[in-house]
Amino acid sequence: MNFPARLIQLRKAADLTQQALADSASIHVNQIRRYEAGSAQPTLDALIRLAKVLHVSLDGLVFDEHERGPSDDLALQFEAVSGMPEEERRIIKALLDGMILKYQAKQITERG
Repeated sequence: MNFPARLIQLRKAADLTQQALADSASIHVNQIRRYEAGSAQPTLDALIRLAKVLHVSLDGLVFDEHERGPSDDLALQFEAVSGMPEEERRIIKALLDGMILKYQAKQITERG
């Protein structure tokens, strides 16, 4: 789902008209109409105000539910890691950081 459709869905779920959302977020109603039509993109400040009024996170306003999170198998692994003692979590984080840096370096050298 794209941002305009998500905004419409969240606004309707909050039982708000375009005018009520605009008033609550201190945004002109014409801007809300443009956002919902997909003819304008909100500024970060506008996104923050919309998220507060709609009682969602910025991620919830901008991204689909699973668009930014890890895949299911990684989510289960992260959940298992979160239950480990602090020292083991630090080691796993260091391993992940190293692998991410290695991957990023490889991507940079392959482009050059």
